[in-house]
Amino acid sequence: MVDGMIRTMKILEAIETVNPATGQVLERIPYATAAEIEERLDGAMRTQRAWASAPIEKRAATLALVAKQLREHRDRLAETATTAMGKPIAQARAEVEKCAVGCEYFAEHGPAMLADEPAQTSALRSYVAFRPLGPLFEIMPWNFPYWQIFRAGAPALMAGNVLLLKHAAQTTRCALDVEALFADSFDGGSPLQVLLVDDEESDRLIADPRIAAVTLTGSERAGVAVASAAASALKKCVLELGGSDPFIVLADADMEQAVKVGVTARFQNNGQSCIAAKRFIVESGAYDEYLDRFAAAARALRVGDPMDEGVRLGPCARKDLRETLHRQVTQTIQRGASLVTGGKAIEGPGFFYEPTVVCDVPSATPMWDEETFGPAAAFVKARDADEAIAMANDSRYGLGCNIWSRDVERAQRLAARVEAGNVWINGMVASDPRLPFGGVKLSGFGRELSHFGIHEFTNIQSVWINE
Repeated sequence: MVDGMIRTMKILEAIETVNPATGQVLERIPYATAAEIEERLDGAMRTQRAWASAPIEKRAATLALVAKQLREHRDRLAETATTAMGKPIAQARAEVEKCAVGCEYFAEHGPAMLADEPAQTSALRSYVAFRPLGPLFEIMPWNFPYWQIFRAGAPALMAGNVLLLKHAAQTTRCALDVEALFADSFDGGSPLQVLLVDDEESDRLIADPRIAAVTLTGSERAGVAVASAAASALKKCVLELGGSDPFIVLADADMEQAVKVGVTARFQNNGQSCIAAKRFIVESGAYDEYLDRFAAAARALRVGDPMDEGVRLGPCARKDLRETLHRQVTQTIQRGASLVTGGKAIEGPGFFYEPTVVCDVPSATPMWDEETFGPAAAFVKARDADEAIAMANDSRYGLGCNIWSRDVERAQRLAARVEAGNVWINGMVASDPRLPFGGVKLSGFGRELSHFGIHEFTNIQSVWINE
């Protein structure tokens, strides 16, 4: 995943945001002063007491209200995201809807997930209770500017924690719009507040005694920094970090569906997703046909203004990200891979890059070892299913994996050997409120969503009662 603790540009003590489709400055938003930060931290403590002590039904009603407002303001929110980071407008609207669904899911199911769990012991009565930890510091990236907030935040809010959000600089306006949705949702104060701070401030905030825990979605580098700061303060953290997800196509796969879903899995969100399919590992019997059909579909993608309803691929979110992607593609080809299509920046305004396919990618090359955050797919041929699994596991990341085969039972046996937190068989890896989400190895630790995620930021308290 790209940096959650994103590099910010200070211009007259302000955050500058740029439209990646045009390269034009959108706005400059002042950083918070030291006094404003203190006010927010103190306010979070006051709201925390009210929020945690409120009946759980009231917290559920607040999330349901926010879901309603998300839908009411969907088009405006989507346009803000698209102009800030380049997501095609139809995908931006779908992201806002997903946030509403997530809020509703935890509003409906959260009370049962947080109910006391009876335990049989020698006591007259004993049970396990789930108590809130306190204000949670959320450090979120730009690529899904709304869903990232709610994916970690909705279950944490339902569990009784308030949120202090540091968003990526370029999607600051998205964060402020979400804050506005929460502003009047709870009479004890807003349970979500934005902190307009730069990266250098994060360590101090993590160490602040008013912060109970921290969650980050970001890069490996950002994860190391946040985990180190949290460890120094002896605070709980959850990290959702980078991914180099394999997309395994076995010889008996449904070719038409595997191509259709594979193209979406690689190029959705302009290829800028931690769980985007990045390394396409195809069994030898299907390799040539799959590669040809995939490359043809990639060439056919409509690239352009992400506000245009028919566009499937918008710009990279920043110029430096496009430069990094081009370096990865170029160096991989220099080390023995072959370019099938694309492979260069698109001239003109904005930060567009051609939909790119590179085949016969050797291991120990940037498109194999690194996370490619943009519209470029790496292809490699596997002799058989066993080699495909070995190739899939040949990564320091372990976030998601796709397996395509008509033999579902065989695919399930293969899935048990995959070193990843999420395995999708004959489908595209996605986050779903009903399932835990997270990774292994250098893709992070801890889980978001489902009952596993809602318990991450709770004090799991044992209560033992006797006469």
